[in-house]
Amino acid sequence: MRVVLAEDSVLLREGLVWVLRSAGMEVVAAVEDAEGLLRAADEHQPDLVVTDVRMPPSHTDEGLRAALVLRRQWPDMSIVVLSQYVEERYATALLSTATSGVGYLLKDRVADVPEFLDALRRVALGGTALDPEVVAQLLVRHSDPLDRLTRREKEVLALIAEGRSNTGIAEALTVSESAVGKHINNIFAKLDLTGDDKDHRRVLAVLRFLRVS
Repeated sequence: MRVVLAEDSVLLREGLVWVLRSAGMEVVAAVEDAEGLLRAADEHQPDLVVTDVRMPPSHTDEGLRAALVLRRQWPDMSIVVLSQYVEERYATALLSTATSGVGYLLKDRVADVPEFLDALRRVALGGTALDPEVVAQLLVRHSDPLDRLTRREKEVLALIAEGRSNTGIAEALTVSESAVGKHINNIFAKLDLTGDDKDHRRVLAVLRFLRVS
């Protein structure tokens, strides 16, 4: 997997490079600002981009805006955005541009290296990865469209939004995979998501969860 990394903190950037390379990923470029990210992505056409939200010069949302540019130019390029805090508008802005290959994680998640690497691999393979804290906030703030779901179905949908597979959901909730499958089918039905492509409906369910039109 070829990765372009953008992070203005030298220590965190070098630490991430070491983590990714130790996991067998090829870091083709590690840059410190959004302009460098756009140039590196254009030059290397990586499988995955990992970028901080806040970077020079204003340290507001340069990294996110660069990520949105990349999604428009290269829809198949997978992108994971790292943030210091839960920024709901950033998560929804990123997910509104795509239905696959996107992730929004808090920087604290990097400390759990296996979980962090698992999230990166899921995104690189076309999945999604949302930080559990982001999902928890969205579930509290945007519960009204989901009133038809049971408590367990909301738990399953929250784990889908994190990017978990059926197996991962079953392990997290200590239930069988068949039970997870039934909950997911109930979610699709209650959210009026019809069709045969279950993977696509999972993404639509997440977008409904996030209220992304």
